[in-house]
Amino acid sequence: MTTKSKSIEGFSKLNKRGKIKWIVENFFKDPENVMHELISYWHRNEDQQKVIDGISENTISNFTLPFSVAPNVVVNRKTYCVPMVTEESSVVAAASSAAKFWQDRGGVTAEIIGTSKLGQIHFYWKGDDKLLETLLPEIEIKMRRDAKNLLSNMEKRGGGLNEIELIKINSLENYHQLRFTFETCDSMGANFINTCLESFADTLEKFILQCDKIPESHREIEVLMSILSNYTPECLVKVCVECDIDELGSFGDSMDAESFAWRFYRAVQIAHEDPYRAVTHNKGILNGIDAVVIATGNDFRAIEACAHAYAAKDNTYRSLSECNITDNRFTFSLKIPLALGTVGGLTKLHPIANRSLELLENPDARSLMMITAAVGLLQNFAAIRSLVTTGIQKGHMKMHLDNILTHLKANDQQRAQAQEYFKDRLINFTEVRAFLDKH
Repeated sequence: MTTKSKSIEGFSKLNKRGKIKWIVENFFKDPENVMHELISYWHRNEDQQKVIDGISENTISNFTLPFSVAPNVVVNRKTYCVPMVTEESSVVAAASSAAKFWQDRGGVTAEIIGTSKLGQIHFYWKGDDKLLETLLPEIEIKMRRDAKNLLSNMEKRGGGLNEIELIKINSLENYHQLRFTFETCDSMGANFINTCLESFADTLEKFILQCDKIPESHREIEVLMSILSNYTPECLVKVCVECDIDELGSFGDSMDAESFAWRFYRAVQIAHEDPYRAVTHNKGILNGIDAVVIATGNDFRAIEACAHAYAAKDNTYRSLSECNITDNRFTFSLKIPLALGTVGGLTKLHPIANRSLELLENPDARSLMMITAAVGLLQNFAAIRSLVTTGIQKGHMKMHLDNILTHLKANDQQRAQAQEYFKDRLINFTEVRAFLDKH
């Protein structure tokens, strides 16, 4: 293969086949087969493929992940079959197992603590902070008036702009911030918030420049940026499972319910005090949450960033979940910010995201928050249960065995033999390969 230039002008103007042709000829040893493979992942329905292509830029193919479900997820006494999209083999199995475990013990109880979203205008101004504070009600009136057309539809649905707060960070000279609290109903609200903020920023600039209450020497303002914040500590949901300790059952021949409960409690305690453990602990929660967020077309990156910031709200990174044992009662709970939407964005545009919401019986945003948080709690319960009983690798590697066999190109007979052979044995790549070499 002749090596060509690895840079290109006008790549975005090529059609999809043209993009693939350039890529395979410059970066792959077998361009014809690679081109065929990439095209093979295109959706057979051309209209659906156009929708998918429109989601991003420079699309050449589709990256496929499993679309799975976790049945028997009981939230506030209603049973859901929850869609999950993830590449980690044990996540859906763990969530499903924990869902079944708690289904017989009352399921998950959930409540919405708040649904507020935040936006910020960051600006530099040399004027008097106290004067600006006194002018804020007048500025708000003008902002609402100028953005009336933007706010009206959301207000009709029960949402809109709730309040404005002036923030000063003394370590940044002349820096000011207006922090806005929004209610966006069933929309995640990013586009709505950002559009409103840009309108508000224009109003702010005009007000400062024209207000005769501000000295002429202070009528200069630099708006640096206007953008929503993905840290939404007031868009909060709490979920909980609980039962008497003896209702937990037994965990093998060597562990009764009480021993399990206290081992579980101590594991959560450690995650509350040790950031090194807390990060992995919270990652387990987000294994479940991310899978539902992706399946429903929401922004898992925003959810992740917000969750980790919330875990560090006390200036120490801690577990997002808590465990308590009082009067023989075992309680495991999770409080987490989840800014989710069921309208707008990809929730209706992406065909599978749309089906995911239909599978959940078309929940509103509050219900989706509770369902998603419940899966995170169940996922966390399953992980800790494994850690304090059999160890995490036993269940994880059993699920991973199929992936190893696929990687090693095992045939159907070898797969069946391997599944039986490794039923009670430690599974790792080396051992599986050695087994296949003999069979």
